[in-house]
Amino acid sequence: MTDDVRNITAALASISEHWQPHRLTSINDYDVKVVKIQGEFVWHSHPETDELFLVLAGELTIQLRDRDITLGPNDIYVVPKGIEHCPKAKGEVHALLIEPIGTVNTGNAGGNMTAELRELN
Repeated sequence: MTDDVRNITAALASISEHWQPHRLTSINDYDVKVVKIQGEFVWHSHPETDELFLVLAGELTIQLRDRDITLGPNDIYVVPKGIEHCPKAKGEVHALLIEPIGTVNTGNAGGNMTAELRELN
């Protein structure tokens, strides 16, 4: 956690890889993360927690087993805990995520898309 002012635009500009969440800050027991998204992720769920997506730029589709949720800039959606989902984006998306500290990006799925949370420089 930092006690410095953080700028979301500058933070996203410092990220070069997709699907690599970076901690912007923490509040209580939650991380506020920024991430660049492009392509399709992996189907997964978070059995113990909800997951908040706030799209800052681009268009993100969160695939659910029974429907798709499409988010544009300034749209927010909370995937309820335990619900299997798969984010995907045709073009690059900039997003902010809020999750409990220690939440793994691939949830219960694991695999080669699992990324360790990175700190911003």
